[in-house]
Amino acid sequence: MNFHWLTFVHLGDLIYHLLSLSFISMGLRNTPGRGAGKRVLSTGLMMVASFTFQALLGIGLTFLFIALFIPNLFPSFGLFIPLGFEMGPGQVYSIGIGWEAMGFAGAGTIGLTFAALGFLWACFGGIFLINLGVRKGWLGAKYRELLKAARLRSGIYGQGETLPVGSRLSTETEAIDTLSFNLGVVFFVYLLTFLLLKALTYLLSFAGTEGRELAVNLWGISFIFAALLALGTKQLFKALKINFILDSGSLTRIAGSSVDILVAAALGAISLVVVARFWAPILAMAVLGGLFTMGYVLWLTSRLFEEHRFQRAMIIYGAATGTLPTGLALLRILDPEFETPAAVDYIYGSGIAFVLVIPYILAINLMMYGYTRGNPLFYWATLGLILAYLIVFLILYRLLAGKRAFAQPGKLWFPGS
Repeated sequence: MNFHWLTFVHLGDLIYHLLSLSFISMGLRNTPGRGAGKRVLSTGLMMVASFTFQALLGIGLTFLFIALFIPNLFPSFGLFIPLGFEMGPGQVYSIGIGWEAMGFAGAGTIGLTFAALGFLWACFGGIFLINLGVRKGWLGAKYRELLKAARLRSGIYGQGETLPVGSRLSTETEAIDTLSFNLGVVFFVYLLTFLLLKALTYLLSFAGTEGRELAVNLWGISFIFAALLALGTKQLFKALKINFILDSGSLTRIAGSSVDILVAAALGAISLVVVARFWAPILAMAVLGGLFTMGYVLWLTSRLFEEHRFQRAMIIYGAATGTLPTGLALLRILDPEFETPAAVDYIYGSGIAFVLVIPYILAINLMMYGYTRGNPLFYWATLGLILAYLIVFLILYRLLAGKRAFAQPGKLWFPGS
């Protein structure tokens, strides 16, 4: 049998689609009382802060290498930390190919390398943090006991155990199977997402090259549009008083299956190509970037949130190193049924983050413009934008976290009340 079609590109396409489907499934679930404004704003703020912190670290290390070791290093090199860690192999490769056209030879391969190293940080670092959180008591007693359950070590329920109900029938099987109906709604929302992005692409094409570049970036974050449309569809069902036909159990199974297949595809899509010419900056930035991300995620989330803090820390850490699928996979270890509002708040927070990062999307090529045109003002413009984000984050963080904002600064994890 010929498997020549099973290439990185096809696996990347699979990841792309499954990410949106998992977001739609979670967005359609009936979750009364969740998605509170302060929690959602805090989650979106952390997503933007991750990109800001990683970009600052990457730019600082890049110019340090230029000054001391590699004077011909491309100034945009450090942006591969947030791009590779947070946006994943598909999107960072696409951006890297664009930079190659601007003179950055091998940028696509370097981007894939950062994505692979970020994924390793997410997997191994995430498991390390989960074990550390259990030992330190950062996880609630209920979830600690769940992790200690024998079936979690084997991955299956034992013979004779009472099996929980995973989903319920909300339709007559003779008419349509409940799972088929819920899948149909999920795919319908995905169709709406596709049509919306096609319409936006058409409208942005009238803005010239910049508009077309923005449209390409919007397709790269289609899962955010998918999540927002799913939430809108759920509200429409509620308004029509037919939301009872959506079964949360079936939608959870769809989301869980999507995440499992997605993670497997992401593993297969990783390219571990070693770029010998740039091994030093790649290694230094990947190691320091991973450690730095661990530190600020634990420090900030433990002070910013009031409940389910460790679950939130894990999904934020996973998404900030190995993209959102890994964040969801880490969350499932702590919250297999997505009972906590962490995943739902992340969906709502993604919408806020999307609006906030539009300037980032528009400025992603400024460094390369500065290089190709020999104008360092583009470098300062990029740095100024990132510093402006940092200032805004610190102000909002202080308002949202209150007295906890800078409490016990020497402790990595704020113990709370």
